[in-house]
Amino acid sequence: MSENREPRAVRRRTLETVKDDDTRYEAVSSRDARFDGEFFFAVRTTGIYCRPSCPAVTPKRRNVAFFPTAAAAQGHGFRACRRCRPDAVPGSAEWNARADVVGRAVRMIGDGVVDREGVPGLAGRLGYSTRQVQRQLTAELGAGPVALARAQRAHTARLLLQTTGLPVTEIAFAAGFASVRQFNDTIRAVYARTPTALRAEAGTGVGARTALAAGVPLRLAHRGPYAAGEVFDLLAAEAVPRVEEVAGAPGARTYRRTLRLPYGTGIVSVDERSAGRWLDARIHLTELRDLTAAVHRLRRLFDLDADPYAVAERLGAAPALAAEVAARPGVRSPGAADPEEFALRTLLGAEGSARAVEEHGTPLATACGGLDRLFPAPRDLTGHPVAGPLARALADGAVRLDPGADRDEAERALLAVPGVTPGAAALIRMRALGDPDVALPGGTEDPEGEEWRPWRSYAVRYLTTPAAPGPRSG
Repeated sequence: MSENREPRAVRRRTLETVKDDDTRYEAVSSRDARFDGEFFFAVRTTGIYCRPSCPAVTPKRRNVAFFPTAAAAQGHGFRACRRCRPDAVPGSAEWNARADVVGRAVRMIGDGVVDREGVPGLAGRLGYSTRQVQRQLTAELGAGPVALARAQRAHTARLLLQTTGLPVTEIAFAAGFASVRQFNDTIRAVYARTPTALRAEAGTGVGARTALAAGVPLRLAHRGPYAAGEVFDLLAAEAVPRVEEVAGAPGARTYRRTLRLPYGTGIVSVDERSAGRWLDARIHLTELRDLTAAVHRLRRLFDLDADPYAVAERLGAAPALAAEVAARPGVRSPGAADPEEFALRTLLGAEGSARAVEEHGTPLATACGGLDRLFPAPRDLTGHPVAGPLARALADGAVRLDPGADRDEAERALLAVPGVTPGAAALIRMRALGDPDVALPGGTEDPEGEEWRPWRSYAVRYLTTPAAPGPRSG
């Protein structure tokens, strides 16, 4: 439903204020897409759970239950709706922005840490016991790390079933399942269909080799308006030859880059032209087990889990920003596809980064157009005269920039590295760690004191980036 048809009472509420069940039900009744991913509702009489904007007839209030995550709904025995596909909605802006243990854990689970290292690996990275992590996640999200990872694996499996011709057995392991039996049981529980039936719904008729050669097509969902032109302008200005490129005319550009991933390498592409609530993308992988990590990194790079409504409400009330916010809906604060790479590039600059790729970049086994190298890993630059100290700190773990890193600790560690200025540390925190509330030292100051919090990173984008001529979606 379009925004102008929403009840005024709901329209005035941001994601941060819709916490009680009566208000959630009001959002469901108005099919408010702003809340997709922020909570889910389930219908006791049908056994199905949905996103708030589901087009089906609104159920009676007494038959509705609310859950903070899809995993929580699944854990209570509800199946995903076939009409609204609640497992495919944008991620929660709250968990993406939060800097506490739960927020850090959610970001790491999204990056596939539980699939690769198990719950003990997740807990170890967070500095807590597995029992403490289980308790905190369950209390706030209604599901523990295993259930959250299971829901993510189910979504990845559905994506592969419906967009590729890969054999079902290969999909099971590519999605992160430990066995084919576990895969089959999970798909039946989440979607109430067998993997074969789920595939038949999409009519996938290509062979496995053809699908792999063409890459995995994706729709990267976002919430609300999206100022794609400004994001693509920034990516084009920062692109490092042989690692990144932006091709095409403004409004119809394609961003492409190489990625170093946990199990192999990848080449990803994202189109500027949006289809309303998503960006079209395609991912080529040498190892399909990297799909979850690749998607997560693209979402962070393009800031697709942001809450543009909350940003606009806060910054639009500040006199210094009101006109810009009104004129430019959906401005994003882009992150980084590879946090360690971004940190090193921050110190090297554009020319230094290009030279580093030429001299130390890792060649791809198969080049794709102008993309033929990976940016050097930290271990490859430890002897570099400019980036060496930071490369050594990243290589030995003295500085952590992974999705679950503590942002305050990371900034302190960065400032202890020779050659890292406060401005560089703040920029790395903003982009590599995805912090939505960073003011760059020596940059645009907040004349209103606390008026721009907790969205100072977005304020920086509004005041330092000119409006782009390309189309915006929403």
